[in-house]
Amino acid sequence: MAGASKDWRAIIGSSSIMSLALLGDAFLYAVLPAYAAEFGLTLPWVGVMLSANRFIRVFAYGAIARLTRAVGVRNMCIVAAVGATSSTALYGFGQGPAIILTARILWGLTYGILVLATLSYAVEYRTGVGARVGVGQAIQRIGPILALLGGAWLTGVIGPNSVFFILAIPTSLTILIALSLPKEKTRAVKRSRPTSLMRPKPIDILFFLQGYGVDGVFAISITLILAREISLQDAVMGGSALLAMRHFGEAIAAPLFGWIADRFGARRVFIVAETLTIIGFAAMAVGFTIFGAIVLLIFRGALASLGPAVITQSLSLAEDAIGPLARMQAWRDFGAACGPLITGFLLAFISAEVQLGAVALAVAGGVGYWIFTLKA
Repeated sequence: MAGASKDWRAIIGSSSIMSLALLGDAFLYAVLPAYAAEFGLTLPWVGVMLSANRFIRVFAYGAIARLTRAVGVRNMCIVAAVGATSSTALYGFGQGPAIILTARILWGLTYGILVLATLSYAVEYRTGVGARVGVGQAIQRIGPILALLGGAWLTGVIGPNSVFFILAIPTSLTILIALSLPKEKTRAVKRSRPTSLMRPKPIDILFFLQGYGVDGVFAISITLILAREISLQDAVMGGSALLAMRHFGEAIAAPLFGWIADRFGARRVFIVAETLTIIGFAAMAVGFTIFGAIVLLIFRGALASLGPAVITQSLSLAEDAIGPLARMQAWRDFGAACGPLITGFLLAFISAEVQLGAVALAVAGGVGYWIFTLKA
């Protein structure tokens, strides 16, 4: 019982750190495109800034995983807490590409540490992984939701730059939370291979397509699709509401489907959730925009806990989970980094609906290939 209590304490503590650390990053996505000049940036630089942290993580996960094994999860959380506070404050000081890019690189490394730390605590015991990851994901969504709801109001009162100084105050509480985390026990584990983007496995392709489709094609095109039917201002508001729903969807669906995965098997539930995301993409492609977006975002949230559950349930108790989880996150972030850049370029030649349909077909093919390899 004491071990379980300590386990949940670590999950709640590390997830609370992530929740507060995400305040600055979540609000930056909302404010930077509209207030680029106040940060000394041009619009092309905005795209670079919002994708730089993902590219950094793609190539840093392997090193972060090795360092985490060497110094411990708690110590890495302390480092990440300092990094999150510093990067959020730097956004407030930011004037010009150099400072903002420095903050984004620092945040990319910080997020990479925290995502592996929260997952490491959640999968330390292989029973109930889905529920543990899901509850952690729900806690982590609280910060971004509050930042998106309250940040817009604060911007009108004190300006976009100063908001980040305010957000840095609650973010600094992460340092105290990190210091209070329990020290993990050492145990002998079979070391996994370093994270690599070479020779992707079928499941890696699915994680890539998930990041590419939701954070790329959907995120870039949803406002443009809505703007064809309603005014641009209403389209921006509607698109922002749907994007914010990603956090609500994850907060609700991740713990629910994590529990279902623990009860009925992660692979089976994972296939159902992937199938429903395909339906979401396909519905948007044929004109059912709002219905498709809602279905897509709900089951995208479900996959936040199902992905780690599938990975850890495929490992033996003697195997280290950090390496495989780092690989999963690297492929997901690689897709999320490539998605906005490629989608923005293709929109000049190919409509958003066609791209959404192509993603639906690609994910369907990826799911079929993964199932085939499981049975082979």
